[in-house]
Amino acid sequence: MTLHDLPALNAGLNGTAAVLLTAGFILIKRKNVTAHRAAMLAAFAVSVAFLACYLAYHLQTGAHTPFGGLGWIRPVYFAMLISHILLAMAIVPLILVTVTLALRGRFDRHRAWARWTFPLWYYVSVTGVLIYFFLYQWWPAPPP
Repeated sequence: MTLHDLPALNAGLNGTAAVLLTAGFILIKRKNVTAHRAAMLAAFAVSVAFLACYLAYHLQTGAHTPFGGLGWIRPVYFAMLISHILLAMAIVPLILVTVTLALRGRFDRHRAWARWTFPLWYYVSVTGVLIYFFLYQWWPAPPP
């Protein structure tokens, strides 16, 4: 694996986090607390791995990948990108608080935090995958 493989790996990690978050949501709705905990801790671990790979890639390359899309898709992409970036910054402390509350057994507070954390975490995970496809698959910038 090379440095240039990391964006695809990051998209895979984000997609995996979204699947695990979906499973965790379904499991808690079915009151399967043990499986919910396992799914959510796995989503947390995958998200930590994503963050490590993302930072490694950008610290090594300093890369800024231009978006090659034109027309109507351009404002759609940038609206998604801006919301993704802002929520990605906010989600880290939200996840840490929500997970910590669960691990400490403070389930009423955990539930209250999770009502905010879950949809934002899910959005960041899904839009992370979409941004990868926008940049590298569907509308890559032309070579210089």
